Amino acid sequence: MPVYVSLINLTDQGIRTIKDDPNRVKSASRIADQEGIKLLAEWWTMGPYDAVMITEAPDDETINRFLLGAGRQGNIRTVTLRAFTPDEMAQIIERLE
Repeated sequence: MPVYVSLINLTDQGIRTIKDDPNRVKSASRIADQEGIKLLAEWWTMGPYDAVMITEAPDDETINRFLLGAGRQGNIRTVTLRAFTPDEMAQIIERLE
């Protein structure tokens, strides 16, 4: 399954309700499971992003729907990157003309 790296920023609302964040993560994990998404890791971070989440999803549409649903709640904004394993990247490079 494709892997995605999501860089997360809390909105003003997310900061005001930060004490609810651990419960939001648990809820997101349950929703992810229902969508066939695996939350591989989540870290709260310092710097330009407040958190990083690593997920595995069946396809781009599924992860996009999940993240749009999370963003709709008003607590986070995300930037998501598709990640490739060394083997996947080798296959991509192999097909270069």
